[in-house]
Order: sequence, then structure tokens, then C-alpha cells
Amino acid sequence: MSISPDPSSSQFDLIGVGSPIMDLLAEVPFEFLQNHVDGDQGGMVLVNDTEMSAILANLADAPATSTGGSAANATLNATRLGLRTTYLGKLGNCDVAAAYRQRFTDLGIDTSRFKIGSVPNARSLILTTPDADRTMRTDLGAAMTLSPDEIAPTDFAQCRHTHMEGYLVFNEALADAVLASAREADCTVSVDLASFEVINATRPWIFKQLASGIDIVFANEDEIRALFEDESTSYGDLARRLASHGVTACVKVGKDGAWIARGDELHRIEPVVVDRVVDTNGAGDSWAAGFLSSHLRGKSLVESGTIASHVGAATVQHLGPILPDDQFALLQERLAALR
Repeated sequence: MSISPDPSSSQFDLIGVGSPIMDLLAEVPFEFLQNHVDGDQGGMVLVNDTEMSAILANLADAPATSTGGSAANATLNATRLGLRTTYLGKLGNCDVAAAYRQRFTDLGIDTSRFKIGSVPNARSLILTTPDADRTMRTDLGAAMTLSPDEIAPTDFAQCRHTHMEGYLVFNEALADAVLASAREADCTVSVDLASFEVINATRPWIFKQLASGIDIVFANEDEIRALFEDESTSYGDLARRLASHGVTACVKVGKDGAWIARGDELHRIEPVVVDRVVDTNGAGDSWAAGFLSSHLRGKSLVESGTIASHVGAATVQHLGPILPDDQFALLQERLAALR
């Protein structure tokens, strides 16, 4: 499929689709995970309110807060990078939800396509260890009540491109409704594979949707290996393999940069070296935002990947997925120098 229709014919360049989650951010020692969190380090596991409260009670300090959710992070950063954006997800009936919506409004993101639930807002506890890895435990709250019946092509009207987070695929009927409605509205589509847990639970669904038509797939090194159940093939070759399904394959490999493949093309995107990695939370979402902000303006794969790497590198140098305003201003100066 083509990039998207003429921008002048659409109200929005990008609609993000996912769970509007308030992030709770905490730096913890490795021992905290061993003593207070079930499951392996890394990735994301769903928990209920009781399990979330138990982990929070053991933190030494109250966590910081930030609007979060994978597609929401990408949408927010794409907005700051100049795209016209809107967002589809389900907020709760509480003060947390009101604060979340106001943050989006303040940044210029259209909030008219939010659905409103009857239970509290979703929240995600992001535990960052000294190696800058993040372990996420998420209570989906109202976001989990979003129903396929609430999704329609009208939600995607006047949008050029839909970016869906892979976490929605835990509810395959909902993800089916999102992609079908986006396609009916003539949107191009990207999907971020989100985590190896998502892939391991939904691999047949992913390949079914690849066959139905997805334009861009974002994956990190763990996710691309999980998708193909392959621990030895090079990342470049895995990117080519993903691209053989008719997509633009963006494979992020952390400090080693990225690989982008489309058709017969394969491009190595050099990493942007940083002095200190503080937190990898949201770096992949920022990478996707950087890529889409350039790609949807018609830039080449290499140009788009280079911008993406700079945005991702800026994100890992502070706690949380959203750059503070002063650091974002510095990032804009670096990006301007690339153009």
C-alpha cells in the first residue's frame, strides 16, 4: 500500500489506538523484583488492582507519574514532532482519567475519539533497574472494557494513518475490529509488536493479519526473534524475512541501531550514542514516533530511521517515556541540523 492519501484531504495525519494508561515510574534495585514481583525481569504482565497495590506498597518512595500507553506515547511524541493527531482509547471515570485527557488537550492532540468507561482509569507500574531495563506490571482498568462493538470506521474518518499498539492483540476480536475499521476508512496501518509476551500468546493472529495487509511493523530484537522463533539469524535477515510479508519492517536493536527492510531494500540505521542510559521505557514508542513523523511526510526510509534513532536516543537519557520540554527543545535543534 502507499504511504497514505494526500495530507490536504485529511484532518489528521495519525490516529493512535491503544490503552490510555497513566504510568507510575519507579527506579528499583534488582532485589526488589526478586522479592516483590512475580515473573521474569523485563516485558509486561497484566495484574489486577490487588496485585498492583501490593507492589506499590513495597516501594521505598511514591512513584512519579506520566501519561503512558505505547500508542499514546507514540502519538504524543509525533504531535510534538509536527503531525496532526488524534487518539482512540477508553478512559476511566476518575480524576486520573481527567488529568490524562487534559494533558493530551494541552499538547494539541484531538481527544474527541476517546471512549469513556464506568470504572477507574488504567495504570502501569514501570520498574526500572540499574541496567536501565524496565519491568512493567499493568492494571488495564477502563481500557480493558473497550469492546469491538464500540469500534467503527467513523472513528478513523479523516485520518491518513493508524498506529496500533500490540498490547491490544491480547483481545484479538478488538484488534480485528480496529484494523478492519481502519482499512475500511482507507487508512494505512502500522502495528508495534509491543513485547515478546504478546507475540508468544498471539503468533497465529499476527501472521493472519500480515496476510490481510499491514503497512509497517515495529519490533525490537526480542520481539523479532519471538515472532519467527529464531535465536540465531542476523537481525538484518530477520528484517528481510518480515518484509517478505509485504510490510515495511522496522527492527530496533537498541544500542546497535536498527534495520529497516521493504521489498528488496535493506538499510542499516546507525545508532545514536549516548553518554548514559537512564531508562529504556518508551524508547521504542519514541522511535516509532520519529519514524512516522518523517515517513508520513514522504521522507526516505533512511531519513525516517535516522530521525527515529535520534528521538529514541533522547528518550533513554531520562526517567519516563516523555521528554521534558527543555530536553525536547534540544532534540529539535539536533533534528533541525539533520534536515
